[in-house]
Amino acid sequence: QVTLVESGGGLVQPGGSLKLSCTATTAPGDIFGAYHVKWYRQAPGKQRELVAVLYNNGRQQYADFAKGRFTISRDIDKNMVYLQMNNLNSEDTADYYCYGELFSHTYWGQGTQVTVSS
Repeated sequence: QVTLVESGGGLVQPGGSLKLSCTATTAPGDIFGAYHVKWYRQAPGKQRELVAVLYNNGRQQYADFAKGRFTISRDIDKNMVYLQMNNLNSEDTADYYCYGELFSHTYWGQGTQVTVSS
């Protein structure tokens, strides 16, 4: 069982940066470092979409809109996952969700809101 809690969202001006954090709480004996982790986002009136993936072997994948601007990372010792977002624009306004996956076990956070506006 894993509980994911996102933080770090807020209001940022176009061109600005924001770093989202995801804190994972695991059951005793569960190793969060074994999980694949992802960030998703959902803009108002739109479907949830994948932003970035960090596999447990360190490989990363990004949506086209995130390439060159967003970076996913993790601190295994702290059970943390991060999403560094740079050069933000209004289209990045959305609720951002942390996701963890290990085999058939999947977990979602409650989301953190990001608003890009001047």
